[in-house]
Amino acid sequence: MTADQSDRRESQKTDQTAHPVPSATSGTPRWNPPWSIWAVIAAGLFVILLVQTTDITADHAITNVATALAVFLSFMSWVVWFCLYSAQPRWLRMIPLLVIVISITTFFAFYRIDHVSGELIPTFARRFSFHPDQLLPLPAQSEPSVATEIADLKERTAFDFPQFLGPHRTASVDAIQLSDDWDETAPQQIWKRPIGAGWSAFSAVNGYAVTMEQRGPFELTTCYNLQTGEILWSYSTDARYQNKLGGIGPRSTPTIHDGRVYSLGVTGKLHCLDGANGQVLWQKDLPNAFGITSAEDAENVDYGRSNSPLVFGTSVIIPAGGSQSEDVYSLVAYDLKTGEERWRGGDAQISYSSPSLVELCGRKQILIVNEESVSSHDPLTGETLWSHPWPGSNLANSNSSQAVAIDGDKVLLSKGYGTGAMLLQITKNDRSQWKAEEIWKKHNVLRTKFANVVIRGPYTFGLSDGILQCVETKSGRVRWKKGRYGHGQILLVGDKILVLAEDGKVHLVAADPKRHQELGSFQAIEGTSWNNICLYGPYLLVRNSQEAACYRLPTTGEKAK
Repeated sequence: MTADQSDRRESQKTDQTAHPVPSATSGTPRWNPPWSIWAVIAAGLFVILLVQTTDITADHAITNVATALAVFLSFMSWVVWFCLYSAQPRWLRMIPLLVIVISITTFFAFYRIDHVSGELIPTFARRFSFHPDQLLPLPAQSEPSVATEIADLKERTAFDFPQFLGPHRTASVDAIQLSDDWDETAPQQIWKRPIGAGWSAFSAVNGYAVTMEQRGPFELTTCYNLQTGEILWSYSTDARYQNKLGGIGPRSTPTIHDGRVYSLGVTGKLHCLDGANGQVLWQKDLPNAFGITSAEDAENVDYGRSNSPLVFGTSVIIPAGGSQSEDVYSLVAYDLKTGEERWRGGDAQISYSSPSLVELCGRKQILIVNEESVSSHDPLTGETLWSHPWPGSNLANSNSSQAVAIDGDKVLLSKGYGTGAMLLQITKNDRSQWKAEEIWKKHNVLRTKFANVVIRGPYTFGLSDGILQCVETKSGRVRWKKGRYGHGQILLVGDKILVLAEDGKVHLVAADPKRHQELGSFQAIEGTSWNNICLYGPYLLVRNSQEAACYRLPTTGEKAK
C-alpha cells in the first residue's frame, strides 16, 4: 500500500466518524410524528366520520366494524412510528408495545367474548365462568299418571297464539285492543323466571305456553303454565349449539296443533310430542333423512336450523335441506299423526326463514325464503309454482325475515346486511304459468336482519337496522323512521305495535303512518332480546336467552285499580 492510499483511507475513516450514516432510530428524539403519520390518523378520523354520519355501509354492524378498524389502524400507525422511528431511547420506545401486548393478554386471560349484539358489539364474561344455561337444573320429570297438572292443548280459545308469529303467521293479533295509556293503567307482572338459552319464542294455547331452550348439554321443549310460570313437562334431546355470533341454543318456535307439539331442534331433529305430557309420538332426524351428516348440515346452515314447523291440513311442513353434491330439497311434508313422509318439494338450499301459508292469485300456496331465492309451492304436492332470486348466504348475508303476501297478488321481501326490501308482482296466465316480477327494490328501507315486518292497510312497519320505520308498501316510499329499539321484534295488535327492544324493554307504539308516537314502555326482561313476542289475550309472553316473563297488559276500557 502506498503512502497516498494510506492517507486516503485514514481520511475516509475521519469523514465517517464525523458524519455517520443515519439509521432508522438515529437523530434527535421526537414525540411529534411526521406529516405522513398525521395523514394516516386524519384518514382514519375521516373514515369514522363518514361511516357514522352517512349510510355508506348500509349496515350498522359493518359501520361498527369499520369504525373499530379505523381507530385501531390510526392508533397503531403512531405506535409503529414511535417504536421504530422516533429516535427515543430503546427502552422508552418499547413501552407502548409492551403496554398493548400485556394489556390485551391480561384481559383475555381473564375474560372471553361471550356473545355479540345485532350490531356486532361484543359482550364479555369471565373466561372460566359458566354460561347461565349451564347453571340451570333440568326440570323434574313426572309420570303422566302422577303429574300435578295435565296440560290441555286440545282445547281452543279465541286468544290462541299457536305458532311462530301468531295465529296466521303474520306477526299480528286482532282478538283484543290494547289501552294506549300505560301511565293510568300500567302493565302488571304475572311472573318472571330464569330460562334456558335460545332464541325460540313462546306459542300459547288454552292458557299453556310452549317454547324451546338449552340447559347445559340438553336441548329442551318445555311447556309452562301461563298463569304461574311453572314447568309442567319437558322433553330433552342430547344436543348443544353454541356460536359467538349466533349465540347458544335452539332458535325455532314450536307449533301447537290439536293437542300435539311439533318442535325442530337446532341440529335438525323434528319431534312430535303429546301436548299433555311431552311424550314422543314420532321423530325425524332431517340431516339423516336427506343423506348428509350433522357436520355437513352445520356447514350448510351455519347458525343452526331456525325454521318453525307449519301445519297444513294433515301435514306438517318444514324446510328440508340436503347436500349440494347430491340432492337439495326446499321443503318436506310429514303426516301429522304418523310422521310418514308425504312429499318433497323445491331444489333450493334452506335459509333461516320459516314456511307460511298464503293465498296468491286465488290459490293457496306455501311461501318460503331460501338461501338465495324466494319460492312458492303447492301445499299438497310440494311442486314449485314460481321462484325469484333473493341473493343471500347462510354464513354472512343470511335470509332470515319472512316473505309476506300483500293484496292477494304481491309478495314483500325484506332483510338486513344492506339489502333492504323488494316488492314482487305475482301473476298467472291462462296456461297456469306463474310469474314473479319486481315492482320496486330499495336498499334503504326495511333492513330487518332477523326481525319481521307487520302490515296495516297500505303501510308496512319494521325495524330497519334497529330503527322503527314506516313505509308506503305500494311504492316503497319512507313515511318516517324513528325510535332506536335495536334488533328486537315487533307485533301488530290492532292499531298499535308492541316492540320488544333488543335491551329487553317493551314499547307500545301507534301504528300511525303520519308520525312516530310512543305510547308507553317498561323494562320487561334483562339481557339481549332477539326472541319474538307471544300475546295470548292480554297476556304478554317475552323471553330471551336468560329470562322469561309474563305481563298482563291493560286493554281498552280498563281502569286503574
